[in-house]
Amino acid sequence: MVEVFVGRQPIFNRNEDVVAYELLYRRSETNRFEQVDSNSATIEVLKNSVFSIGMQELTNGLPGFINFTEKLLMSDLFDVIQPSTFVIEILEDVPITDKLVYRIIELRNRGFIIALDDFVLQKPIDYYNVLFSHVDIIKIDFLNTPKEDRLIIEERVKKIFPHIQLLAEKVENRQQFEEAKGAEYSLFQGYFFEQPQVIKSSDIPMNTLHYFQLMSILKEEDSNIQEIAEKIEQNVSLTYKLLRLINNISNKRMKVRSIKQAIMMVGLIELRKYLYLLAINEGRLEEPSNVDLELMRTSILRAKICELLAKKTKKENYPEYYLAGMFSLIDAILQRPIHVIVQQLPFSKEVIETICGKETEMTIYLQLSIALTKIDLDRATKLAKELGIQTKELVHIYDKAIEYTKRSL
Repeated sequence: MVEVFVGRQPIFNRNEDVVAYELLYRRSETNRFEQVDSNSATIEVLKNSVFSIGMQELTNGLPGFINFTEKLLMSDLFDVIQPSTFVIEILEDVPITDKLVYRIIELRNRGFIIALDDFVLQKPIDYYNVLFSHVDIIKIDFLNTPKEDRLIIEERVKKIFPHIQLLAEKVENRQQFEEAKGAEYSLFQGYFFEQPQVIKSSDIPMNTLHYFQLMSILKEEDSNIQEIAEKIEQNVSLTYKLLRLINNISNKRMKVRSIKQAIMMVGLIELRKYLYLLAINEGRLEEPSNVDLELMRTSILRAKICELLAKKTKKENYPEYYLAGMFSLIDAILQRPIHVIVQQLPFSKEVIETICGKETEMTIYLQLSIALTKIDLDRATKLAKELGIQTKELVHIYDKAIEYTKRSL
């Protein structure tokens, strides 16, 4: 298990309602920006927001403002993030060129909202006519920008570009807030409202070899969905991230009953894109610790036993039994309460209740898998008898699950 962090600072409207959050790079619970390359900072914020913490938990479903450098603005990252989820905040040091304007037009046509961060007029004002026509929000440092410079921008927006919302950042007190409101700012951010909070979560380290094996399969033109599903379901981290992804982008009423179904819901092209986001900037794919490896090994063993038992007893939804077994230890892996984790996963009610400890039709299958992994043979024999499974068949199922687990790790 690894800890991940994202800073967030609320953005308010004129009624002092929170309407969005700025998402900030943090590498610990210490609420300060650590020195790191701007490209790396943005990528880490995106990955932690999408895969580890989740936007629902991070922003309560409100948009997240994220800084983009010139390099990232021109990258493929926008293929893997949702226009309704993130606001593109163009850093103040990005050169204003025709190339930038064309890129902004393209991104706005995709549905993204464009904000200019810490904006200061530097070039001849006429040049900004083209830029301002294609941005939605201008953020102005209300603490450090001279009043006369603010006035030039404010007047230009008011008279020529009324579609632009002005955002006053670094608002430190009520007087500045009232002054900004009087100047027709509609969005506000700063310590007057709230200091940035650091949101902490846990992530599952991803086995590097598994990741690159999966990428190799996905690169093939005639990629086989069944083969991809088998590769993903052998890896707790990849399975967890795929399910978190689906929970973030799909209708919450959609329930995933197998990894193959999950892949079909996302689509191979989109899956490639999201795996790209996981790997970009990664000289640092985290290798699991010995404890993590043992927990994941047991998770996969439980999953396979549950699936084989379900097949043996003619359960048509046997892939769900696999998921119940795999995620039966997710609270130990992530070191978070199980009831919090399951809210972020698109499982059926029965799977959720089973892994939360409620009695369901799946419970005896999970209990039997646990007994087998603990080598509690008396209990395993008793539970198998209740399911109508003979000892010889049980041994065969256990041996088969062991071999599957060895191939998986």
